[in-house]
Amino acid sequence: MSELTEAATRHVERFNEAVRTGDFTGLVDTFAPTAVMRFIGVPAGPYLGRAAIAQAYADSPPDDTMSIVDVHEVGPCTVQASFGWTRGGTGSMTMSYHNGAVIDLTICFD
Repeated sequence: MSELTEAATRHVERFNEAVRTGDFTGLVDTFAPTAVMRFIGVPAGPYLGRAAIAQAYADSPPDDTMSIVDVHEVGPCTVQASFGWTRGGTGSMTMSYHNGAVIDLTICFD
């Protein structure tokens, strides 16, 4: 398993733990201070910066967990993961990393 694949897997594990506990701090801490999180297919974001991302999770916390279906690297620091929601539905995430932190996260709902 590549470093990027492991990073994507850890991201989903942290996300699922945050959904279960309601504490998104550990997940948000993985984002760079200037990270961007955007959504395609839902009317949310984009969120610019770690503080805005934290506020987004506080204001509208997700209530469904996900599992990775497939992961592949799409660049030297970017990975794309297809996922399935526990309650049904699918999507994909494209994550770019710098120095171990998420700098860009784009979530697309199918």
